[in-house]
Amino acid sequence: MRNLKFYEAIREATAISLQDDPSVYLIGLGVPDPKGIFGTTEGLQSQFGSDRVMDMPISENGMTGVAIGSALVGMRPILTHQRVEFAILSMEQIVNQAAKWFHMTAGKNNIPLVIRMIIGRGWGQGAQHSQSLESWFAHIPGLKVVMPATPYDAKGLLISAVEDNNPVIFMEHRWLHNTFGEVPEKKYKVPIGEAKIINKGSDITIVSHSYMSIEALKSAKILKKHNVSCEIVDLRSLRPLDVNTIITSVKKTKRLLVVDNGWTKFGVSAEIISSITEKIFSDLKSAPKRIGIEDVPIPSTRALAIHSYPTPSKIINAVSDLIGVEINLTEEEKKQDPLDIPDQNFTGPF
Repeated sequence: MRNLKFYEAIREATAISLQDDPSVYLIGLGVPDPKGIFGTTEGLQSQFGSDRVMDMPISENGMTGVAIGSALVGMRPILTHQRVEFAILSMEQIVNQAAKWFHMTAGKNNIPLVIRMIIGRGWGQGAQHSQSLESWFAHIPGLKVVMPATPYDAKGLLISAVEDNNPVIFMEHRWLHNTFGEVPEKKYKVPIGEAKIINKGSDITIVSHSYMSIEALKSAKILKKHNVSCEIVDLRSLRPLDVNTIITSVKKTKRLLVVDNGWTKFGVSAEIISSITEKIFSDLKSAPKRIGIEDVPIPSTRALAIHSYPTPSKIINAVSDLIGVEINLTEEEKKQDPLDIPDQNFTGPF
């Protein structure tokens, strides 16, 4: 099977959707730009024409309304934002319109709308371009929220999202765009609402999503050298949340660490821990733990920003606390923590 980069998998899923269904169209600020929103839309306007792949004005709320209106009359729009923060300007349309029409009309009107949002990080992008706001959208009944961590899941989940009759928030972490993974050439779908065990283990369950699943895998590899076996659950979907897969894992390991891609307070990790403690509290050997972004706006300066995010070192320290075993990392193992970029091959920010 061939390898594709994450951004290539998104572009391929978009092309397949446009090819298979004439009601699908792609719109967003910078979509036809030569750089094609980090490569995810590059060349699609030339392939499918400007009436189906188009730029949009800097009017996020208005254009989201246009997308919702077109969905109501049978179109399947893919609306793309280069940063999740840009979508904040369209919250009224997303929360009060897209999420509500199906329910307010007793199921007579669907909103088959996909909204892609990209999470930034690094290069001093700071407080206004580095936020991970997935818990905002996952809080809203009527929305589905997916956050793939691999190229395989990116392609499969995007195709599923486009074919879903409900509005789907498709969130991508910018640091994932250049990651590689096996991706079939054929069309396939990854079910929305199903988590995936990406590393089997017996000592502790680590639940993560998006880029934090990559950090969790790095941590598990190091911990294995210290005789600690980690099971990692990659959520893939936040709403609906696959609680049953988490429960099955935690019943086996008896311990739970949630690595949040965003802030922990009132966030995804809070929902997961409350669900587990409500359902299988007696199975736990220790209180669940969560780590995430520090509870401050993301600093612009690198000297502060590098301390703001969960890292393999922080994950390993949390695991050490939960299992009651001291783990002394070597200097080489400590180098796993990313600084301002995930790896030296990464170019950006745009």
